Amino acid sequence: MLNITFVAMKKVVYIFAFVLSILLLFNNAKVSLTFAYYNIDPIGFIDALCENKDKPELECNGKCQLEKVAKSQDKEQKTPISVIDFKELILFSHVAETMVLSEISGFKVQQPTRYQNLYSFNNTNDCFHPPRA
Repeated sequence: MLNITFVAMKKVVYIFAFVLSILLLFNNAKVSLTFAYYNIDPIGFIDALCENKDKPELECNGKCQLEKVAKSQDKEQKTPISVIDFKELILFSHVAETMVLSEISGFKVQQPTRYQNLYSFNNTNDCFHPPRA
């Protein structure tokens, strides 16, 4: 059986949350980082990522890779068709329906009662005395 203390488990949760946050940040910044890499070091970008190095007559200079990254970002940002119209969505509805049971089935309807505190403290220390020897 694993004996993990609360502090160790808390550290694991923080590390897990940090790693997920970093992954989410890099996923969202993928396009921006690609364009920044192209603007900072275009020759290195072309050497590392260009698909048409063997076809210099196309003169794409890495722009084909930039278009591919931009299109992938557009694909990921497509929103699904909304099935629920949120303007008409009712999250909570409480309708107080009154129904008199005495008229329907002959039962007496009891009114809601207030909280009754039926607790009473019996102090036995007043009359307690130790036994005599």
